[in-house]
Amino acid sequence: MSVLVITGTGTEVGKTVVTAAVAATALAAGRSVAVLKAAQTGVRPDEPGDAAEVARLAGAVTAAELARYPEPLAPATAARRAGRAPVHPHAVAEAAAKLATEHDLVLVEGAGGLLVRFDPAGGTLADAARMLSAPVLVVASAGLGTLNTTELTARELRCRGLDLAGIVIGSWPAAPDLASRCNLADLPDVAGAPLLGSVPAGSGALSPAAFRAAAPHWLAPRLDGTWDAEAFQVREAPRAS
Repeated sequence: MSVLVITGTGTEVGKTVVTAAVAATALAAGRSVAVLKAAQTGVRPDEPGDAAEVARLAGAVTAAELARYPEPLAPATAARRAGRAPVHPHAVAEAAAKLATEHDLVLVEGAGGLLVRFDPAGGTLADAARMLSAPVLVVASAGLGTLNTTELTARELRCRGLDLAGIVIGSWPAAPDLASRCNLADLPDVAGAPLLGSVPAGSGALSPAAFRAAAPHWLAPRLDGTWDAEAFQVREAPRAS
């Protein structure tokens, strides 16, 4: 794949850290990487955004951002309130396609979930993925409630004829509860797609060197890593009551 779209089942599920892990792992495999943040919200002009955070953690990536809005809202809402032009899916697709001519891998990170609106016409990250014919990686939370949001996201992708590359758990807790452990088996079932990784909670706080060294161990071979879903599930599986 030359372009991979990364979305989440909602906000605060670990999209940016997962994007950084995918980037770091691809760099370690000798690939050139660009990261495109379609719409950055909730940061001031002088603050680093998500693309900059990916570059800080992952290393030598090309970081790009199409638009920035100060309030932490959905992009269409944030653009309207700021009196600024919105981002349209075709602009996201065009920017990603251009980056793909210069890099082995382009990671397009969305804002929030798959159907968060970019513009008043209802354009979304899913529309950009369709224009790019790009697979979509879904970042999910570990615990209670994730099965519903993951299945809804997977169903929407399939309804739109989009390729669901797989699921990555964005923040695996150090002491997972019963729901999290059971979800390891249930997530690929409800999504109809494989688990492609699990990023430990707090990984974004690691030093860049430690993050880059560890990242390949969090992701499956399809993402250039060494993570083994079956072995992880066996290790973390709940004991029978």
